[in-house]
Amino acid sequence: MKSIALFGASGRTGQQFLELALANGYNVKALVRNPDKIFHKNPNLYIVKGDVLNELDVEKTVKDTDVVVSLFGHVKGSPAWLQTDGTKHIVSAMKKHQVRRIISLSGGGLPYPEKDQPKFADHLIRTIMKIVVPKVLNDAIEHHKVLKNSGLAWSIVRGPRLTDEAAKGTYRVGWVGVNASTQIGRADLADFILRVVEDESHDFQMPFVSY
Repeated sequence: MKSIALFGASGRTGQQFLELALANGYNVKALVRNPDKIFHKNPNLYIVKGDVLNELDVEKTVKDTDVVVSLFGHVKGSPAWLQTDGTKHIVSAMKKHQVRRIISLSGGGLPYPEKDQPKFADHLIRTIMKIVVPKVLNDAIEHHKVLKNSGLAWSIVRGPRLTDEAAKGTYRVGWVGVNASTQIGRADLADFILRVVEDESHDFQMPFVSY
């Protein structure tokens, strides 16, 4: 069974993913700033106390794992380039310890012109993001560039508005404006991310997951 280096385990999506990964028998090394936010007790879980902006903490998390799952993101007061700089540290650690694959999480505002066919509502949402949360969108775009130029096998899973509803067990995997809707539950999003851990068909792509 693969060993996962997990970043963002204490977030709402991260906790859903962590629970699911442990339930499916994965070994997980999770980097968190506050271990008290992790309530799971499992012999397959190893907590690393630290910060994604600290290179040594990131390296300790990536070492001796098989795949990276990066679910960390902006909260109030986050540095403008949190995702970009954190991803740079992760990529560096992956190269040093010969970890080949990374799955990262972003929002539907991150453009993927190769596959997306955004409709009016999608353009409107992206425009609002540029005005209201420009640093989050700009950071997502730059983190994509870091992954694209890394030489690693990467996937960026994108989602629309996230909800805390119970898992439905069914969802669509498409692109913005193509076989897509406007929301997804975190539990089902976590399920898809775990599928990507095993399924390399999404490498070098940015699938959009929704109901």
